[in-house]
Amino acid sequence: MGKKIFISYKYGDKQVFNLPNAFFEPTTARHYVDDLQEMLDKEDHINKGENDGEEMGSLADSTIGSKLGDKIFDSTVTIVLISKGMKDDEPEKEQWIPWEISYSLREQSRQGTNSKTNAILAIVLPDETGNYEFYITRNNECGSRTLKTDFLFTILADNMFNIKNPETRQCNGTTIYSGYSSYIYSVKWEDFKSDIDKYIEIAVNNYQNKDNYEIIKNLK
Repeated sequence: MGKKIFISYKYGDKQVFNLPNAFFEPTTARHYVDDLQEMLDKEDHINKGENDGEEMGSLADSTIGSKLGDKIFDSTVTIVLISKGMKDDEPEKEQWIPWEISYSLREQSRQGTNSKTNAILAIVLPDETGNYEFYITRNNECGSRTLKTDFLFTILADNMFNIKNPETRQCNGTTIYSGYSSYIYSVKWEDFKSDIDKYIEIAVNNYQNKDNYEIIKNLK
């Protein structure tokens, strides 16, 4: 069954790998959203984010917040695009991605209608060179991967490796987590494209087992 999906991302981030369909303009995170929305449509998922022609840049922040809140309230899954230039120098509370993630995680009630915590999936976009190592690195010797969560917004980092009873092992002095140890699962763009529903279901299954995680819902 298709899911109602909201997409959180940094619209103008140009620190991403060029897509062939961007043609004569620099590729931005928005171009990846366009591709993502097409993929979700083919799998019968419903896009609850803004369309490319839905311009909100000229609106007041309070109006944008209200419109985004409406879209998130009516969604069940939030996809956040992790891109190399997703963060600005401003305090995190003044940036949209952390606000959208916090809103997605909180339970809301409006005029007798309730909205539960969203499932959340982090899709990592390749940087300008096609590399993911700004966030994900592979440790072949240990058969594991490392997520550089200190790169992320705090609310994203706080909801990774947050399972209450982790299964771990040691490899070369490093603690390796097994299974789905993070409420917000991270997947590379190229892997997500190969099996869209698999990774959306991972996020949904984590939501269904959300009591196993220490979920942080509010911005610090």
